[in-house]
Amino acid sequence: MGRKYAIRNQESFYFVTFTVVYWLDVFTRIEYRNILLESIRHCQNEKGLNVGAWCIMTNHAHMIIGSEGKFNLEDIIRDMKSYTSRHIRKYMENNPLESRKHWMIWMMQRAGKKKSNNKDFQFWQQHNHPIELTSNELIEQRLDYIHNNPVKAGFVKTPSDWLYSSARDYEGRKGLLEIFYLD
Repeated sequence: MGRKYAIRNQESFYFVTFTVVYWLDVFTRIEYRNILLESIRHCQNEKGLNVGAWCIMTNHAHMIIGSEGKFNLEDIIRDMKSYTSRHIRKYMENNPLESRKHWMIWMMQRAGKKKSNNKDFQFWQQHNHPIELTSNELIEQRLDYIHNNPVKAGFVKTPSDWLYSSARDYEGRKGLLEIFYLD
């Protein structure tokens, strides 16, 4: 049985969401956000990932992504999620200042034991709900959604005030990642 949401066209851009299991607020810590950014940059430089837009929230990340064709997009996503999962876990386990360490690791181990395809740990929820962006209207809608996410959450007044987003790139300022502008 096929999944309703799947990457079927490698030449398209997709809106995806990566969510931490149990919606744990992992990305309140800069160290974990930096691990995710490092993984995205690696995929951009080595695997041909094009990032059209992005936003890291406290427990999830939204992106509009495509591939230059070096690797299939689903393989890039798999590698990015695998890298961040392993490295965030390692950092968390070895960080004596992480006050939530034992509880978060316990929750992620609990999630991992519920899925037969995991060994003992799960950081990300299994699915990323890829939505192919087949029109300018869909692209604009998802760009607005991504960039306004921190505003709607009450973290900032304007989208470009959120450092962990591509909103500032779309206003002509340099952000934290290289952007493939969607026109």
